[in-house]
Parts: sequence; structure tokens; C-alpha cells
Amino acid sequence: MRSDRLTKGNQAAPQRAILKALGLSDEEISRPLIGIVNSQNDIVPGHMFLDKVTEAAKIGVAMGGGTPIVFPAIAVCDGLAMGHAGMKYSLVSRELIADSVEAMATAHPFDGLVLVAACDKNVPGLLMAAGRLNIPSIVISAGAMLAGRMTCGRRLSYSDIAEAVGAFNAERIDKKTFIEIENKSCPTCGSCSGMFTANSMNCLSEVLGMALPGNGTIPAVMSARYRLAKEAGMKVMDLVRADLKPRDIMTREAFENALAVDMALGCSTNSMLHLPAIAHECGIELDLTVANEISKRTPNLCHLAPAGEAYIEDLDRAGGIPAVMAELDKIGAIHTTPVTVTGKTVAENIAGAEVLDREIIRPVDNPFGKEGGIAVLKGNLAPDGCVVKRSAVAPEMMTHTGPARVFDCEEDAIDAIFGGRIHPGDVVVIRYEGPKGGPGMREMLNPTSAIVGSGLGHCVALITDGRFSGATRGAAIGHVSPEAAVGGPIALIEEGDEITIDIPENRISVAVSDEELARRRAAWAPRAPRITTGYLARYAKLVTSGMSGAVLE
Repeated sequence: MRSDRLTKGNQAAPQRAILKALGLSDEEISRPLIGIVNSQNDIVPGHMFLDKVTEAAKIGVAMGGGTPIVFPAIAVCDGLAMGHAGMKYSLVSRELIADSVEAMATAHPFDGLVLVAACDKNVPGLLMAAGRLNIPSIVISAGAMLAGRMTCGRRLSYSDIAEAVGAFNAERIDKKTFIEIENKSCPTCGSCSGMFTANSMNCLSEVLGMALPGNGTIPAVMSARYRLAKEAGMKVMDLVRADLKPRDIMTREAFENALAVDMALGCSTNSMLHLPAIAHECGIELDLTVANEISKRTPNLCHLAPAGEAYIEDLDRAGGIPAVMAELDKIGAIHTTPVTVTGKTVAENIAGAEVLDREIIRPVDNPFGKEGGIAVLKGNLAPDGCVVKRSAVAPEMMTHTGPARVFDCEEDAIDAIFGGRIHPGDVVVIRYEGPKGGPGMREMLNPTSAIVGSGLGHCVALITDGRFSGATRGAAIGHVSPEAAVGGPIALIEEGDEITIDIPENRISVAVSDEELARRRAAWAPRAPRITTGYLARYAKLVTSGMSGAVLE
């Protein structure tokens, strides 16, 4: 056991003395030591109750014959960080989470880990740590917030209040409606109720095999969440005894399954940042060009908010992730042989899974779309690719050509949208918001919400080297690579250049000749970084450029 160096032999007496100072008995010290990474904090709704989930996981570990030992992990709320400098720290917190778990689990050699996760960067950060450390590990997540409900019966999520800002500014809703949406869009604890980044990654942790069935969809307020946490605590002991490790589970086939279910669900485009980063820690280089190949053979089975009017609680009621995977298995769209933390294969996990509501999880022969919910586009504007949530794009915007309206930061673009300077047909370009250029790759939910809220979602596109929230809808093209800060073509776009977006053909281009782009590139000068000290400056120096975003060298 890894913990033997702390617990066995005369030479470990000093370490045992320290463990006894914690109140641990000889019996507890003789058992496998299981680190429980508690992501609880009092500022994020998805994390505010994780002390109770952690306590349930501790009980499960003890019931399974281990000794649970808790240590913390940070978590940033993207909603609270939105629209100011704090958003520059959201994506980079993923690396801090992975690094801190690595430090704690190596300095104190635990035999296994229970990763108590919840929101956007916390889940992938913990999965990255699991892949890096490669010791028996299991994820138990907080679960989703319930959808809100207005007096008129309309159901709500966080994306509704984000878009309501633009609608109120454009006088499309009155103040009474605006305040009601504010008060009712986030009604409970848990990760925000649509298929946003947190819920996308919680569902995909289940698909990757690192979490028990139900992890991605059981609502936060359900007692079943605590029972699942106890089961996760017991199950990690089975993983320790079997020496079943994350890299045994998170194989290339498991990541291909994650991409397939990603397409079926219409997950957040941020999954296209996180899956390659997790794979990287497992020694797997995930080329996202495979995403389009998987998309072409994977139908979009779910339209969850913001793409539709269903929520995670509805997906859970309809059968959850096992039902989605069982439906995809009918057309051979997933691998069924990978092993999971249950100790069983995917095939065994989904055996007997049923779809209980065919409007929430469509059958493969009657999907919402014949192709998956996410597309990777390439062209002379994004030679290394960019990402769009196809399932949340209006049909009339699947192909679009219009003049570029160019901005060098999010704030300037929002001022132009709210100032009435963006018109039908325009293509808003926001650059210098990438991993290096931000630095930190801010999420562009505010500009897209302003566009949709102002009534322009059906006629205005947005392109950025920043990233998009899972709550984003409309023709929002993000993660453009190479980014502007390294001289990517997006840095060379000029006001009025004609841009064409063709999602069905996976193409994005600007009507500028190669010769003219070369001339502009010769005249282009790098900008001084906006932040020159602290962790963010170090991050901007280390980060590699590309759609995988924040994979560090």
C-alpha cells in the first residue's frame, strides 16, 4: 500500500505519532488511508452543501474498511466571476486544483481518493489530478440545481437571467418580469440546472467511467445524492483492493465514449477544452478533429437548456446517462468494453437501462439532429479549429455571411451591443481573450446573452478566441485557434471583412486573400500582456496555444 511508508515498521513511528495526534487509533492507522477531496465553500451554490456529501462519502469509506481523511480543494463560480477581471482566473483555477491535489496526495501518500466535485473547473481539475496521480479514485459530484419556475409557469435557469439583462436593456421585458427572473432562476443549491459546463462534466465523468451511474443527473436536493456518496465511499475501497486505477479506466475508448455522449447531450463547448486536458494527464493526446467524425455518426438525442426547455432533473427522470448510452449502443456509437469504477464494463452498467421519456431522450431513429450537438470548424480564420454548440444555434444561422465588427476585449463589444451599434447580419469578433491574450481565456457569456437578449440571436454571429459558457446559445463560435495573442488570423481581421460561417460543412473563413493576410501579419505587432505579475502571468507564459486551451507544457 502507498500508505505503508506512514504506517508500517519502526521507521514509520514518527509518522504514526503524527497520525495519532489527529486522533486516529491503531486500528484506523492499520487500514487503507483514503483522501477525500472536499470542494465545499460558501460562495458557490454547487459547493455550499458539499460538507454533507463529504460526510456521506466518509461514512462509505469507513463502511468499506478504510480510514477517510479530508482535505480541501478550491472552486470558482463562473457566474460570480463573469463580467470582470475575476473571469480571467476561472479556467486557470483548473490547474491550481489539479496541482494542489497532486501535492497533497503525494506529500501524504493516500491509498485512494474520493473526489467530491461540483462546478465548472473543479470537476475537470479533479479528474486531471486523478489521471496524473493514477491511484484508485472515484468522483462523487454535487448534483444539479432544480429549475426555477415563474408564476406564469415558465421554467428558468441561470441562462435566463443572463439573457434577461439584454432584454431589459432593450425594453423587451418590464422591470417586474426582470426581477422575477432574477429571484427565481437559481432556486436551490447545486450546479446550475441546464446542460451547462458543470453538469456537462459531471455527466461526462460518469461516461468516462470515473463516477457511479446517476452521478451526472441526480439533483442536488435529492437524498439519493447522499446515498450515492456513501456508495462511492464504499466503492473506492473495492478499487483499492483491486488496484484499479484511473488510467485503467480513462482509456482512449473511454474518451471516445465521452465525445459521443457529449454529442448526444449537446454539452457545453468547454468540454472541448477539458476532455483533451484530462486525456493529456492520462498520457493520451486527444485530437479534436475526431470530434467531427464522432459527431457525424452520433445523433443529438437531448435538447436541454439552453438549447431546449428541459433540464437535468428531466434527464434524470428520463433514465439519465445509462439510458442515453444504451440508446447510442443500438447504433454502435459507443464502446462497451471499457471498465468503470463499478468494477463492471460499460455494457454491464447499461444493461437493462431504459428511456422513460422519449421527448427528453429521443430515440436514435427520431433524434433532434442527425449529427451531434457540438461541431469543430476550420478554415483560414481558424486553421487549428474553433468550436460551436450546434444544437443551440438557430436554423437560420447554421450558415451566415456578414461584415466583421472587431473588438479587442469583451467590454467594448458589450458596450457596442447595448449601444445599438450592432446590426442584423453583423459578425461580432472579440479577440485577445485567449489563454495567453486575456490572459486566462475568459468566458463570453455576457456578449452572447446581450445579443440574444437584445433580439439579435437569429441574425448576429459572434466569434472569439475566448471561450463560451455552457449557458451560451446562438451562433457563438469560440476557442478560435491560434489565438490573437500569438498572431493567429483572428488578430489580422479588420472592420468590415466578410466572414462566412458554415456549420454543416465545418468551415469558417474570412474573404481575404492569403497575400493580404501575409501583408497584415508582417505589420502585426504583439501586444504587451495585460497582467504581468502573479499566477496568471506565469500561467500565460506556460500555456500552450490550441483548442485544448490550458494544457500546460
